[in-house]
Amino acid sequence: MTQESAAHPPGPSDPLPDLTAEQLDTLHRIGRRWSRVTRPPQEWRDALPVDPNVGDYPARHQIRLPRYERFVTVSELGGKARADQVSKVTALTSTSTGRVGSRVRRVLLGPALKSTALVRERMRKLVALPVLSSDALSSVAYGPEALLTILVLAGAAGLALSLPIALTIMVMMLAVGLSYRQTIRAYPNGGGSYIVTGDNLGRVPGLVAAGGLMVDYVLTVAVSIAAGVAAVTSAIPSLGGATVPLGLGAIALLLAGNLRGVRQAGILFAAPTYLFVLSVAGVIIAGLVEAARQGFPPPSQPQVDATTGVTLFLIMRAFTSGATAMTGIEAISNAVPAFKPVEWRNARTSLTWMIATLLALFGGIMALVLLTGTLPRPNETVLSQLARNSFGSGFMYVVVQASTAAILLLAANTAYNDFPRVLSLLARDHHAPRPFMRMGDRLAYSNGILLLTIAAALIFVAFDGRTTALIPLYAVGVFLAFTLSQSGMVVHWWRSRGRHWRKSLAFNALGACMCAVVFVTAAIAKFTAGAWVALVAVALFVLLTLRIRAHYDEVGRALRLRPQSATLPGNTVPTPLCPPKEPPPEPRPAAGTEDTWEEEEAEETPEEIHHLSVVAVETLDLANIRALAYAASLRQPVLAVHLSPTDEEAERMTRYWRHWGNHLPLEVVVCPYRTIIAPLVDYVEALHEQRPDLTITVILPELVTSRRWHRLLHDRMAFRLRHALRERPKIVVTTVPFHV
Repeated sequence: MTQESAAHPPGPSDPLPDLTAEQLDTLHRIGRRWSRVTRPPQEWRDALPVDPNVGDYPARHQIRLPRYERFVTVSELGGKARADQVSKVTALTSTSTGRVGSRVRRVLLGPALKSTALVRERMRKLVALPVLSSDALSSVAYGPEALLTILVLAGAAGLALSLPIALTIMVMMLAVGLSYRQTIRAYPNGGGSYIVTGDNLGRVPGLVAAGGLMVDYVLTVAVSIAAGVAAVTSAIPSLGGATVPLGLGAIALLLAGNLRGVRQAGILFAAPTYLFVLSVAGVIIAGLVEAARQGFPPPSQPQVDATTGVTLFLIMRAFTSGATAMTGIEAISNAVPAFKPVEWRNARTSLTWMIATLLALFGGIMALVLLTGTLPRPNETVLSQLARNSFGSGFMYVVVQASTAAILLLAANTAYNDFPRVLSLLARDHHAPRPFMRMGDRLAYSNGILLLTIAAALIFVAFDGRTTALIPLYAVGVFLAFTLSQSGMVVHWWRSRGRHWRKSLAFNALGACMCAVVFVTAAIAKFTAGAWVALVAVALFVLLTLRIRAHYDEVGRALRLRPQSATLPGNTVPTPLCPPKEPPPEPRPAAGTEDTWEEEEAEETPEEIHHLSVVAVETLDLANIRALAYAASLRQPVLAVHLSPTDEEAERMTRYWRHWGNHLPLEVVVCPYRTIIAPLVDYVEALHEQRPDLTITVILPELVTSRRWHRLLHDRMAFRLRHALRERPKIVVTTVPFHV
């Protein structure tokens, strides 16, 4: 899938695309046409009134990670790494309302980071296990209850089926866990459902899997928060009427935390998961010890009124509801690179431990339910009832409920890590709007986080925060993604036929068949209960992503290099500038003062205005070459600037520039922090400090689309840059339109 993306126009967060031999030949021919109408490159460089080399950003090895922060701040160009440098780029506002909003934002989310390095953590197994298993392990808080809620409709006859259904689900857990062990071995760099399905089954199945994941992540937040609120209201019944406000408050807390960029730091995130496992294990052990003391009496027969008979349809509903306890099993296979070496081996070991723990907790809870005759209640969860039976209402009961609420909050947080990441992968492959690939002020995928928050909050409110009402939607998306992912692995092993391929293929085929059974069963049995919503959402998602890809394909064709379509600047020569003797510029005011960028404006005559055109070049396509031609035609000094995330890309861009003919001066700034506005502002400011008398015009190519909704698919870079620079004197931002 990544090979296909090279044909599309890159955005600020895209890697520089590789040019084919045909494109390089076209670029060279365009360069030869430029040589006939422009002056030699050295004359353009001699005309520059500033030194384009303003320094470098600190390299990653120079940056130290604070204890509980995912991101670290670094200095401006040419400076040394330090921890107190923050950006004024997004904080500058010209109205009192804007300044108040900026201060509130800074208090809640922290200051915007000027140029930030994302430092990847490598986790030991004992840390990675709880961090990555919180989603799967937390599902035992609502999975068994969801199963019982359906069976109780058929009375004692229905409840008698709880044991065989629970055993079937446990067999499926084991089979799917073994399947994902094969995925980890085949995809040591991380094998999410979207990547595995797209690589092996094709683009459309990959998008279907991605749609299932999107639905799954939204419902993970809604269901986990609903179950967490239920744990709180079970312990504090007086809060029962505030379910929706409590849930929305928890979602808002997750939103703020993820926008701020708090990293999953070791024991901070591991402790609640370990506490939950130990406390639930304590409930199970205490219950079994009490049952053994009584000689394991026969399971009590609860007296319940049946409202329906035992039918195949009811059994199917109960089975799919209980199977929600399997959600989250895939999390470890998605995060293999987060483990310490040997990554894939440590990931497989952690997955095995997680499956064993999940089987023990799920099986133990179902055993206690059968021994005690516990039934679902409207105002108290099954796990809460079991904890009361084992520990009473004292301290240990509070620990169980508190750890349950905490791990469910962490389970919801895993969706906040994965949803924006998958959306950014879709945007990288041009199946989602490009802004979802861009990181925000704190270098989190802010747009994806906001979209997830809005969707989860709407679902939570629409279903009144009731876990039982949300469960029917839950199983469809996740098992659709599971089925396609495991089917993709079957194709992978069939094609590769490496060592032990038959055994791996058999495991993945078994997992695919079992997941397919759950998906089909859930789609049929729960269609009218809400599963249709998930199915329609996935279908609409696939149609939308295909439409988006079609638009980006059209733009890619329009921007493709064609010799006769390239704009030439005309016969131009830059006007030489003799730098006047100027006093040194006044020192900048301290950060945070109200008049940081205010200077007195003075009257100027046309002869007193000296120009420098700075062209921000993303790649060498028709739009960027048109912007270069426009700048050269102004007969003023021109400097092209390209921001590269790596040294390798910087060398590649320099090579392409020379292949074009090196007609204009190019400065490549290596900025390995996956953001473009702040470094570009830094660079322009550094140029302006050399010659405060210069009027610097920043020129950007801008795509102009024919339909309004197409505008959402492109970065508003010109608007953002103009907003960031509008308070700087003698800096102008202009765009060169390219219509598609």
